[in-house]
Amino acid sequence: MIKSVDPRDSRAVRNLENVIAWNEMMINQKRPKEAIEKYTRPDYIQHNPLLEDGPQGIMNYFTQVTTERKNARLVYHRTIAAGDYVYTHGVFYNFIDDDPDDHGMAVVDIFRMDDEGKAAEHWDVLQLVGDPKSNVAPSFGPAVFGKPVPAQNPNGMVEGTDES
Repeated sequence: MIKSVDPRDSRAVRNLENVIAWNEMMINQKRPKEAIEKYTRPDYIQHNPLLEDGPQGIMNYFTQVTTERKNARLVYHRTIAAGDYVYTHGVFYNFIDDDPDDHGMAVVDIFRMDDEGKAAEHWDVLQLVGDPKSNVAPSFGPAVFGKPVPAQNPNGMVEGTDES
């Protein structure tokens, strides 16, 4: 994994390590409740419209995923941290099914961390990964661009606490 963080920015270093530890515990170790309790603010703001707002929403989602899919895991490839923000790029495997040949879903996560190094706010972008052996891109049929579903939170995809 490539980490890009100024080692003199102790806040950014801590925040980056906390995000990595949070997801390692929540997804790869399949301990979402502990991860949420340790690394998430009680007033956590979720911008992914498919998840409920607050820490309970993300805990419910990852409890279901890690219980139903024994192969579910997250592999980080790149991380960047500056001040209160942490950006990660990785691949989720087996979040849709438990197929051992799953090619994964690329994810870019953006976290705003608080003064204590806990996740305060989250945005993400997801993209299905094709088959690298056959150089086939994923299908963008109804399974990807399906009918709109009701948002699970009112936070929107771009709004945040940063006024710039």
